[in-house]
Amino acid sequence: MELQRQLLTAEMLEPNSDELLTTVIDVRIDPLTGHSARILPERGLMPPNDFDLAAFARENQPRCPFCIDRIDNLTPRLPPTIHPAGRISRGEAVLFPNLHAYSSHSCVSVYSPRLHYFPLAAMTERLVADNLFTQVAYAKAVIAADPESRWASINANHMLPSGSSLFHPHLQGIADSQPTTLQRMLAEVPASRFDAYLKTEREAGERYLGDTGRVEWVVSFAPIAPAELRAFIRGVSSPVQVDEDLVAELAHGLTLALNGYAEMGFESFNLALYGAPPGTDGYPLNLRLACRSNLKPFYRSDSTFLERLHWEGAIDLPPESVAERIGDRFRT
Repeated sequence: MELQRQLLTAEMLEPNSDELLTTVIDVRIDPLTGHSARILPERGLMPPNDFDLAAFARENQPRCPFCIDRIDNLTPRLPPTIHPAGRISRGEAVLFPNLHAYSSHSCVSVYSPRLHYFPLAAMTERLVADNLFTQVAYAKAVIAADPESRWASINANHMLPSGSSLFHPHLQGIADSQPTTLQRMLAEVPASRFDAYLKTEREAGERYLGDTGRVEWVVSFAPIAPAELRAFIRGVSSPVQVDEDLVAELAHGLTLALNGYAEMGFESFNLALYGAPPGTDGYPLNLRLACRSNLKPFYRSDSTFLERLHWEGAIDLPPESVAERIGDRFRT
């Protein structure tokens, strides 16, 4: 497989000068979906965090419905057809319905009701695994009760810049009879194309992070968001097929990645684990993880007209640079 890219050139005269300035824009095509992305020269569009998140957490914690002294009274319960206890728990993680549903079956799971402030450097494999486990258990319960809801995904809006309406860190699950746009597009990709893409990245080595067993991690060649990582899980097509060992393996990789984001100076991210119907032939469960702008007064959103309305990333963090900065975590 050839990874397609084209270099474009922009020219202009320097302010108050006749000197010609040249800028190169690297346009890349995603080998799976056909989306294009624009890799820009590094301009500092994603500055590292310098905001006092701990102080902000203390300020908004008294109103948080996910905290330990309010979660029981202020969050809804699952119907008995899904879970007779009304909530799914594992370790410190607690899952319950999303009061503002996005789909036929929509849930929220907090890493811990006691962790209102949970910086990425503090992420541990145990906390991530327990939260993932509740999401997998929910997806299994939903499809058992409602077999038509075959399209399940596990997602995250971490911190307010990622689209979260609540500060308290959590995951979100949705299950539906209808796929999202990217679920549908990825499920339509031939199995041989996934194999060819991963083979190409393994051989190139520039963006390939590693194989943790059943999960392969790469930095996205044509990212739709900053510092975007992708993972491919062999042998399963849906979260309902994920067993405990695979939950632990996914948690291991996610913890490496999120701790790496913290080291790079980022505290906000989005996550999507795109499930297809169970047993979809040749489809490897796909994961996408990406940074978002840091929270600060008058912060710049990293989602512009290009991302939202043209479906095209415009990013000044070259994927190869991200792989260089984060890769050692996966290789040790």
